[in-house]
Amino acid sequence: MSATVFVALTAQGLALARRLQPCFPGTEVHGRRGRAEGADLLFDDTAAALRALFAEGRPIVGLCAAGILIRALAPSLADKRAEPPVIALAEDGGAVAPLLGGHHGANDLARRIADALGIEAAVTTAGDRRFGIALDAPPAGWALANPEDSKAFVAALLDGARVRLRVDDPGQPGGRALQREPRRLRAAQDEAEQARANEEMTSSSSRACRGAKHDLNWLSASELPFDQNGALEIRVTERAEPGSAERLVYHPGTLALGVGCERGCAAEELIALVRDRLKESGLAPAAVAAVFSLDLKSDEAAVHALAEDLGVPARFFDAAALEAQTPRLARPSEAVFREVGVHGVAEGAALAAVGEAGALILPKVKSARATCALARAPAPLDPDSIGAAQGRLLVVGTGPGAEAWRTPEAGAAVSAASDLVGYRLYLDLLGPAVAGKTRHDFDLGQEEARVRHALALAAEGRTVALVSSGDPGIYAMASLVFEVLETCERPDWRRVRIEVSPGLSALQAAAARIGAPLGHDFCTVSLSDLMTPWPAIEKRLTAAAEGDFVVALYNPVSKRRQRQLERARDILLKHRPAETPVVLARRLGRPGETVTVVDLAALTPAQVDMLTLVLVGSSATRRVPRRDGGLWVYTPRGYGAGGGLALQREAPRVGAAQDAAKDAASC
Repeated sequence: MSATVFVALTAQGLALARRLQPCFPGTEVHGRRGRAEGADLLFDDTAAALRALFAEGRPIVGLCAAGILIRALAPSLADKRAEPPVIALAEDGGAVAPLLGGHHGANDLARRIADALGIEAAVTTAGDRRFGIALDAPPAGWALANPEDSKAFVAALLDGARVRLRVDDPGQPGGRALQREPRRLRAAQDEAEQARANEEMTSSSSRACRGAKHDLNWLSASELPFDQNGALEIRVTERAEPGSAERLVYHPGTLALGVGCERGCAAEELIALVRDRLKESGLAPAAVAAVFSLDLKSDEAAVHALAEDLGVPARFFDAAALEAQTPRLARPSEAVFREVGVHGVAEGAALAAVGEAGALILPKVKSARATCALARAPAPLDPDSIGAAQGRLLVVGTGPGAEAWRTPEAGAAVSAASDLVGYRLYLDLLGPAVAGKTRHDFDLGQEEARVRHALALAAEGRTVALVSSGDPGIYAMASLVFEVLETCERPDWRRVRIEVSPGLSALQAAAARIGAPLGHDFCTVSLSDLMTPWPAIEKRLTAAAEGDFVVALYNPVSKRRQRQLERARDILLKHRPAETPVVLARRLGRPGETVTVVDLAALTPAQVDMLTLVLVGSSATRRVPRRDGGLWVYTPRGYGAGGGLALQREAPRVGAAQDAAKDAASC
């Protein structure tokens, strides 16, 4: 889960958030500007800030009235199964209540906050309060066959119905049920007695994978009214069985699905093969913990489509791990060994996932271009600790600097990453978002080293964010990523999943600050001749000047490059008026931001540094005085004859003057 955010609207709320922060490592404190100064991150619009956090899936603890959170987030509510935790915490620390995502962590988080403050959490979900369990939200490794069944089931429990528990012995063909009643756990029972109670409830054959001891502590530790003659039933099974309002069916994630396929195999073929195999065997897809395969298949679209279809992760092993399973394979293949270096992909991956205590239960079956096999583990599997995920490289643009200019997608990418790679200033600008991440700082000029380091980390199965300011595809890291991929000789780098998240560019931010200078055609030119020869830059500047484009000049100067800006100015002056407005936007979205306007003829390198974007207007770009003494700058969008409303208004006056001149000449 993403890092929790404490949202403070007042100084009192900020003080309480700071008091709680050490109890919850990795949390961030966001505060309302002017009211909660000193927070990790400040915002101006409370509702917008809350909605952005909610969209990113961030757990929110609002130190404010519950009504503020409700009104702000109401437009964002759509799917209760996808919503992050939202908690209202009174500013004086006297009350805490989970509002949303109660069974997605909000109830537990509220209880932890309550424990830290010495109060009681106002948990309102009925099942939690009466029975100490959320039946519609089983723990990791478990799945409820039909979550909708839980509503009527819990209602019946609240009305006094009792419940029996039936647990399959997975080693018995057909899934023979064990009629085991969990002992009523008394307050006086010590830990040994509780362990024996759980052992009795789940006892079965001691043979590996026969009578797997499902960890049922989450049920046995509850206050559910167990009774072997109860009218309601909780069923624990790997088999595909229907639930109902009187019968909750839980599937332990004990099945490892191993798959293999030819390169470019259609996703539909692999999905159909697996679905048919599970149906024939009477096994529930929800009992599949993950899809496993050889690392050579980590970028195979069909494998990931299958995992998405089943709603589980995909994990991968190297060839050595799969080849070690050869003595346990039911159907080893020399042909497969010659092709990929292992004697079995599907069976080998399934067996590697369940380990020595597991066993193959469904040998390999084939379709035209795919294979699959199933193995069973003695307890629910934790896919995060098995094999490796496909590495992800998230190329992120964080905007010019201000957190408010960071898109929700970029924020979510940073939040999802385990590792952050970038120029140290750009990582610093992320503020508290770097908490809990591994930073990999680089200096300016080390762009290719950054890309290679990020790809190497991602190839290990990590989720890596390569951070740029502005937009990563505009004079930034995205193009270099693909250039390195094109020329590299690392096949594991090519298997990394790459996603590019757009960011607000500096030219957009500069334009917004001063008005609308990009209202018509514009272009961008970098004045850095470190990568592009100056004659090519000069040619582009000349074309832009002749075309009368608004021109955004990136990398205008550096300590070693001063004359390029002067030469660019002179080229542009040949084709537009000397008084053409030029916007100098420096340190946008950061402390010390300045936005000034000068005439093109007055532009000098002394006015500019590497943190400045230079935005040169076209011949049509205009100034509008503001009442505060400042200026708006805009370029008419050109709608209508005459190229803009202001020019159209001038046209009648020009025409009238011409007519008057003609009349005078005729007298």
